[in-house]
Amino acid sequence: MKHTACYHLPGLFEFYELYRLFLPLFREHREYFYDWCEIGSIYGAPPDCIWGGGRVEAGEHSPAEVLALTQEYGISARLTFSNSLLRPEHLSDRKCNAVCQQFAQRGTVQNGVIVHSELLLNYLQQHYPELYLVSSTTKVLTDLQAFQAEVRRPEFRYVVPDFRLNKSFNALDTLSQPEKDKVEFLCNECCWFGCTERRRCYEAVSRKNLGEICEHRCTAPGAQEGYRFSKAMENPGFIGTADIRERYLPLGFSNFKLEGRGLIERVRDEADNRRVLVHLTAQGRAEFDGKKEEPSDETLMEPLEEVERAELNRLLTKLLDVWEEKYEPYKRKKSGKG
Repeated sequence: MKHTACYHLPGLFEFYELYRLFLPLFREHREYFYDWCEIGSIYGAPPDCIWGGGRVEAGEHSPAEVLALTQEYGISARLTFSNSLLRPEHLSDRKCNAVCQQFAQRGTVQNGVIVHSELLLNYLQQHYPELYLVSSTTKVLTDLQAFQAEVRRPEFRYVVPDFRLNKSFNALDTLSQPEKDKVEFLCNECCWFGCTERRRCYEAVSRKNLGEICEHRCTAPGAQEGYRFSKAMENPGFIGTADIRERYLPLGFSNFKLEGRGLIERVRDEADNRRVLVHLTAQGRAEFDGKKEEPSDETLMEPLEEVERAELNRLLTKLLDVWEEKYEPYKRKKSGKG
């Protein structure tokens, strides 16, 4: 039985400012958090990386800034280089290689790469052996035998199965303990459980990262509402904290990935391939359009006791004070207004 759950978190570049405030709080006030939870890694990629896959990335902070933060707090940083459509000519990309060189430099913890392409896997093993490798969920491993074979590959430190295998407990329990240690479950997938076009969806993102004009229209039930996290807990593959403590840890599984999707995305301009445009994603439009339907602050606070409300208010006030003290002066200086 495992006693500690390691969470692998999204937004390495996109949510940098959040982590800059959150990580000191997590270190200095562990009493605010479950004592059975740890941060295993934070994953993401800089924007405009052709090796990227799974999603089109955003974020304005440099790899050096990101690495300085994760190394300071002893957290592994992972690059989401899960493009499934790479060709040999893409391997020489200067930006992607430069990022890998930075991440491969040994610090307090080892960094890794989430990968789909066998071509890229072989290249990384040859040129950046310092980086550990993670088999991406974009492979859509729904067949149990294929998943088990993937887990047994020595190249991978971790394997993320398709979320539809999350509750296959009988089959999962046949794995040896070293194999269980390699399994990383995607907890909060919002996609339709019955989706048959998942690979095509990921391939469309891979094409976008390669600069190709490609649009994938989701035909799943409720797709018109956009990609919303409110759907995650209704998904049959959803893994909550009770599931982790009562089912997964007792079975010997300890790695859990949280998915993060942004409200904006970067897409190459069809009229000028050198330009990248930023606009709302389907989720962003849904969240924006649905604001008037969201519950009030008072409704959201209803489940909390008075003492819990006071503690939440204290923590939020503390975070706001830190933000105003440390980030706002930097923001004004950067914009030339202070």
